[in-house]
Amino acid sequence: MKTLVTYFSASGVTKRVAEKVANALDADIFEIAPETPYTAADLDYMDKTSRSTIEMNDKSFRPPIKETIDVSEYDTILIGFPVWWYTAPTIINTFIESIDIAGKTAIAFCTSGGT
Repeated sequence: MKTLVTYFSASGVTKRVAEKVANALDADIFEIAPETPYTAADLDYMDKTSRSTIEMNDKSFRPPIKETIDVSEYDTILIGFPVWWYTAPTIINTFIESIDIAGKTAIAFCTSGGT
């Protein structure tokens, strides 16, 4: 069995967890990176006009990602992300829709704030 740990991390918290998980599982790792990185202002959830707030309020929005990955050689795919507005960031939808996970075991893990 071959395992892939994928993750989106806006502040570095999820990245650190993903690296620990990949190391513990002896798995490959892949960063889900947006075409345009998020700035601190983009991530200000208190600002109703911030990029992340606008994206999360539009359930059909799919932020473009820099690149995707061929997952055909993997049996298990872990997908890590921070919790945004009580759910996964919309960029996770972009990623999942860009790969074929049919017949694979998919496992989500999430982080919240500094935890």
